[in-house]
Amino acid sequence: MKPRCWWCGEDPLYCEYHDKEWGVPVHDDRKMFEMLVLEGFQAGLSWITILRKRDNFRKAFKNFDVRKVARFGKADVARLMKDGRIIRNRLKIEAAITNARHFLEVQKEFGSFDRYIWRFTGNRTVRSPNGVTRKTIRPTSPESDALSKDLKQRGFKFVGSTVCYAHMQATGMVNDHVVGCFKYRKRRK
Repeated sequence: MKPRCWWCGEDPLYCEYHDKEWGVPVHDDRKMFEMLVLEGFQAGLSWITILRKRDNFRKAFKNFDVRKVARFGKADVARLMKDGRIIRNRLKIEAAITNARHFLEVQKEFGSFDRYIWRFTGNRTVRSPNGVTRKTIRPTSPESDALSKDLKQRGFKFVGSTVCYAHMQATGMVNDHVVGCFKYRKRRK
């Protein structure tokens, strides 16, 4: 068995996510939007809960087509509130729709959401110079604080610093694979 970060345990779905997605740089706006929505829904829950419902979220949110989600209205909120295959939290559902609208505004202003968000890490993947361990991994960073503040000023919801940091880890803006994990790479000087 490959040595992995402790948090994925032995669950095959978690291991696949860890091995193929977590910490891999993302530059696709649709994928960025998907992860932003999923991280928002994850707030207060475990990530494995979200992973197990991910395909259902994709169906419910039109494969995370940001333009389609931005057009969702009251009928869509009502439909999603009845959909037991996803997390039925009205505030999170409404936040996903609000965030889609603001996501489009960011795309218009910067040319892409990717161009906007990667500025917060200097357009590179951030790695701890000495690596991280289970004891030293952190829930936020100065970069996630700045991203959270900026997103909130733009009207985004469910984008606290912890959610933003998790998004940065998930999309490879931060590489927090722990020392000893087969995906760990030491920062180049």
